[in-house]
Amino acid sequence: MTDSQNRTSSDELIFFVNGKKVRRVVGLTGTKLGCAEGGCGACTVMLSRYQPFHTNKLISQHYAVNACLAPLCSLHLVAVTTVEGIGSVARKLHPVQERIAKSHGSQCGFCTPGIVMSMYALLRNNPTPSMADVEEAFQGNLCRCTGYRPILEGYKTFTMVRTDGKNGCCMANGNGDFQGSKDKPEATSLYNTADFEPYDPTQEVIFPPELMVRNTNPQEIHSKTLNQAKYLVAYKPDHHLHTVEHKLLCQSKI
Repeated sequence: MTDSQNRTSSDELIFFVNGKKVRRVVGLTGTKLGCAEGGCGACTVMLSRYQPFHTNKLISQHYAVNACLAPLCSLHLVAVTTVEGIGSVARKLHPVQERIAKSHGSQCGFCTPGIVMSMYALLRNNPTPSMADVEEAFQGNLCRCTGYRPILEGYKTFTMVRTDGKNGCCMANGNGDFQGSKDKPEATSLYNTADFEPYDPTQEVIFPPELMVRNTNPQEIHSKTLNQAKYLVAYKPDHHLHTVEHKLLCQSKI
């Protein structure tokens, strides 16, 4: 049997971007390149992987990742979602996009796509997060303009504990009263929650069915070298134990 006959359909690198199978350069410009070393989060996108379980339960897991650090082969059988894929002013803004805008959480706007996608990935995994979950989701996102308060205030409306905008400042106590001043001025609300579109997690884009069918043995991907003379093998472990197995296998071949 020839080498070409030994290779399977996994020879082809397959992934989707915003619900469409990638066949060429897509030219999306919403995702920004900032530090190019995984420190600022401006390039954050969401990766979704299909996870079959023995209990006949099918689930797709969502991850907010730095696009600048993600190897191309790691996208095999993965659905990539960028900020353009969840909504736009030309179609309709997603609630995550709308709330950061109406709460004045974007100034220069360079970090905004990454922050939006971090929040979006959190909601896809947990539609009713706590405020601690939101703060943890933003640990990899930097913003040099807003001071984070309007971002957190806007996204606090997605959490289990809803507020009226008066309880998000560090100078407010549990009942919203201003501390440190005898005059106790009123804290100004950044937004009116009545202006927000409701968030319905059941209306999100589904995981591409083609990737569900193909996602049976995703650990091994073959790709040609630049001179087309031979094939290289890239391994994509699904579990840390697979990483150990592949390491031992490679050592045994040396």
